Amino acid sequence: MSAWVKVCGITDPAVAAAAVDAGVDALGFVVVPGSPRAVTPEQAEALIGGVEVSTFVVTVDAEAARVVELATAVGASGIQPHGRYAAEAAREASAAGFEVLFPVPVRDAPPDLGDVPPAAIPLLDRFDPTIHGGSGRTFDWRLVRRSGRRFVLAGGLGPDNVRRAIAMVAPWGVDASSRLESAPGRKDTAKVVAFIEEAKRP
Repeated sequence: MSAWVKVCGITDPAVAAAAVDAGVDALGFVVVPGSPRAVTPEQAEALIGGVEVSTFVVTVDAEAARVVELATAVGASGIQPHGRYAAEAAREASAAGFEVLFPVPVRDAPPDLGDVPPAAIPLLDRFDPTIHGGSGRTFDWRLVRRSGRRFVLAGGLGPDNVRRAIAMVAPWGVDASSRLESAPGRKDTAKVVAFIEEAKRP
């Protein structure tokens, strides 16, 4: 069973091109100052230009109007809003025609998807009190309940465990970032390609 695949935290056009060539379905660009994977709106626009897969801008605590404005300005096809204003941003972006990945931090109980806007796709990731995603750590996959709603699994995924995750959880999609790096913010092209190939393997 293969999955929809997103690689997040792209900062290098060569890595983006390699991921597309390997069959990735989406790329994520972190427009969050202070993140090791941060890019400016101008850099995001340059990276997104010419990319023929879905592209998501990742924000934290950004107001809804700003998120929609940013996604429009850089040419992204979707948003991934974390923190305050996330639900409002998801609703406004969906209404404007953008794809929405809606982060759902998972602690020690089955995740509640009741607050996820209907048009958004839940993105299940490990809860961390200090950062919004990119922790490089998994959560207990046994907590995931199969509700019939498609969702994306994230948190500590890499080439070595994505097949096991897909077999166990049966997500619609998978997303990875920090475990595909050689250093914080620097993607390892070989790991990126291996992750995509493993996730796409029948």
